Amino acid sequence: MPGTISRFDYIDAARTIGERFAELVRDVDSPDVRVESCRGWSLADCVGHIACEPSRYLDLVGGKDEWPCRPSDLNDVYAKQIANLPTRDTRTLADKFLADLDELLDTVRHFGARVPMMRIAGSQRVRSDTALGILIGEMTVRGRDIARVLGARWDIDPTIAPMVTRGGHQLLRPWADSHICHGHNATYDVRIRRTSERIVYRFDDGHLEIDPADSPHPDVYISVDPITVVLAAHGRFSAGSALLTGRAIAWGAKPWLAVGLNRRLAAARSLTAADIA
Repeated sequence: MPGTISRFDYIDAARTIGERFAELVRDVDSPDVRVESCRGWSLADCVGHIACEPSRYLDLVGGKDEWPCRPSDLNDVYAKQIANLPTRDTRTLADKFLADLDELLDTVRHFGARVPMMRIAGSQRVRSDTALGILIGEMTVRGRDIARVLGARWDIDPTIAPMVTRGGHQLLRPWADSHICHGHNATYDVRIRRTSERIVYRFDDGHLEIDPADSPHPDVYISVDPITVVLAAHGRFSAGSALLTGRAIAWGAKPWLAVGLNRRLAAARSLTAADIA
């Protein structure tokens, strides 16, 4: 069984990565340099986007905002964030980010037994504490993108992989589009190395279920490196490369299915490569 992740685990991870991110971007000499894999954004755009996210999450927690019903609509959300940045000075943005992150994490820390649910347009809901896994993944991968531009070191903590995965599942379930994967029938059993995390993805005529109660015998088993899991959640991933280098291995009745799983999960979210950049 997967291990328990408490809200305090999410809070501690978000605080640690947030502080590292702010330190990385605080003194940037070339804020207008383009960042690879970031929608054509400049470095200042990337910093500004992350700086805006804690306050957006606070609005989601408080019911003042909601997740869109389609993942592609996040493009407009992010574009408005960039267009309305109060400054492009990365030090000022880093300070805003840390202040808003501290308020968000303090809010989550003081949740009672009944955790507030973030709304998704429609009837779906997202747990506000588990949703921190989404923010943790974003800070981690955007930090990696920026560090590569700056020539700085940026290590990814493998212990965050289950948090990033569980956070992503909060949105993947309601966003899954069975039409995109129509006709696909397969069950994938995924194990994240160095953790107790195990995930079962079942496609039934394209309809995706995550950890179904009555899961059939898997068609393929996949063991994957936790850092690769974090990168895969944000499109920084090549299944073929991971399998060739040993960062992922597959076995079972249909091991070749492993090559297409991440593509199918992206398709289930109705995302393109540009959307998840």
